[in-house]
Amino acid sequence: MKILIASDLHWPTINGVATFSRNLAQGLVAHGHEVLVIAPSQTGRKSKEVDGNYVIIRTASVPFPFYQNFRISLNPYREVKKIIDEFDPDVIHIQMLLMIGQAVMKYGHKRGIPIVTTNHAMPENLMDNLKLLAPVARPISYMLKVYGMRFHSKADYVTLPTQAAIDMFGVEADKLSVPIEAVSNGIDLSRFTVGELPKDVIEKFKLPTDRPIITYIGRLDAEKHLSVLIRAFVRVIAAEKAHLLVVGDGTDVENLKYLAHELGVQHHITFTGRVSDEEIVKLHKVGTVFCMPSPAELQSIAMLEAMASGQPVVAVDAGALKELCQNERNGYLCEQDNDEEIARGLLRIINDPKLRESMSQESLAIANTHDLQNTLKRFEEIYTSLINA
Repeated sequence: MKILIASDLHWPTINGVATFSRNLAQGLVAHGHEVLVIAPSQTGRKSKEVDGNYVIIRTASVPFPFYQNFRISLNPYREVKKIIDEFDPDVIHIQMLLMIGQAVMKYGHKRGIPIVTTNHAMPENLMDNLKLLAPVARPISYMLKVYGMRFHSKADYVTLPTQAAIDMFGVEADKLSVPIEAVSNGIDLSRFTVGELPKDVIEKFKLPTDRPIITYIGRLDAEKHLSVLIRAFVRVIAAEKAHLLVVGDGTDVENLKYLAHELGVQHHITFTGRVSDEEIVKLHKVGTVFCMPSPAELQSIAMLEAMASGQPVVAVDAGALKELCQNERNGYLCEQDNDEEIARGLLRIINDPKLRESMSQESLAIANTHDLQNTLKRFEEIYTSLINA
């Protein structure tokens, strides 16, 4: 098959959409398909590049100031038309409903090409970064949700990463006249495994080896609510020696560092900044327990990777996290923004080695049901059925 993937967020941007679209492209090519990705340029100028085994066509773009390493293509229709005409795909898979997604949807329909869309976004992903709009956040969030469902209704098939994500859209999802299915983002279980502590990253980031380490890996943006994790960590170290490892970068990083300094815990927290793909794999093996305080997750690839690396998890009971963090099985679900409850969950795991080991095994069992190979197989089936139809 010739498969066109359209993604307004793509590698080297780090977030769930970018990670999934890259994994999808690389995996489909490994299965023998021809894949082309359309994504915004990282420099602003149109370009063509090869990322491992697949090609990316970059459209002209401008910076989007509210999101780390994100550029947006303002009027890409002509570029998209040329790319689609030249590549002549059998099927199109759209990852986002921004400018590239809109242009691909419009021209794909004109060409009569089957279209699959995957919704990765919640309105909170944007609204928490636009604090000036806080007083009208609720009606805007509702309008964005309705707009999103209208966009997806134009596709031939719609997927979301979890059933909980589908349920969150409620009646709007019920109104869709096209098939909608939960298909996990999946992770490469051959890369994320239980293993020995990687000495090179421990030395590089000067991580302690004499105390438990709480980890967070992902974007450091406002909607992730990492300030709640830092406040929970203050409660943890008041009762137990521990270290907090925060991996990633984002628009909220300076605020988080200031908060850590203000609370007097800066010497017990490591902010790594952006790291390589290989270092992410190794850093997932460092943690004693992984914490996800973000309420705006439709799945959480980072938490899946931590679980596949043998970590128990503590997460908030919001978004779709309860499908991965199953309360008292492989971790604890806590009330959103309740730093006291989060700290209590972290301490239970840290202070009980037998509990940690049993929860670690359960994390592995849950993660094993999200193998990327199963995700690739399901999308191949969806593409084939649409093409045949």
